[in-house]
Amino acid sequence: MKEIILVGGGGHCNSCIDVIEETGLYKIAGILDLPEKLNSKIFGYKVIATDDDLPQLANQYDTFFITLGQIKTPAKRIEIFNKLKELNLNLPTIVSPCAHVSRHSEIGEGSIVMHYALVNPGAKVGNNCIVNSKALIEHDATIGQHCHISTGAIINGGVCIGEGSFVGSNSVIREGVNVAKNSVIGFGCAIAKDLT
Repeated sequence: MKEIILVGGGGHCNSCIDVIEETGLYKIAGILDLPEKLNSKIFGYKVIATDDDLPQLANQYDTFFITLGQIKTPAKRIEIFNKLKELNLNLPTIVSPCAHVSRHSEIGEGSIVMHYALVNPGAKVGNNCIVNSKALIEHDATIGQHCHISTGAIINGGVCIGEGSFVGSNSVIREGVNVAKNSVIGFGCAIAKDLT
């Protein structure tokens, strides 16, 4: 089983740990978090270092995963993603065994598809994305890099979500709609026309 280091120890990390454990593909070797969290544990996994220690850890481990959440802005996730790429580290794509991802879809590196999410044929999800629990990415939809599609959100066919965007829980995007990059869509919204 391959060892993996998680970067970010908040609430989203809790959910990621559950998905990673369920895949049975990785052994969590430790978590990176804030200095005040050092040596604390999350579900039995120790916070072993901070973001500043990434270069040193890159000499010991080659597989990392960003478990920091994203609500208002993807800036911190993008910063960490770029730092990991600069260090030539492996960022796997992680898919819950409870999710369904069509063999005719694409999921980018460092992205996670969480429990009971559905990604249908022709859909494309970029790098460093969160497709959260029970989200639906319908056929031929495109999710840009560094996006968070929140719990229960519905992205209908042919929708294009611009990079860095957040789609809140239980929101519905009508088929064919384009959403500009860095958009923030609140929970329970119905989006029927392009957001520019």
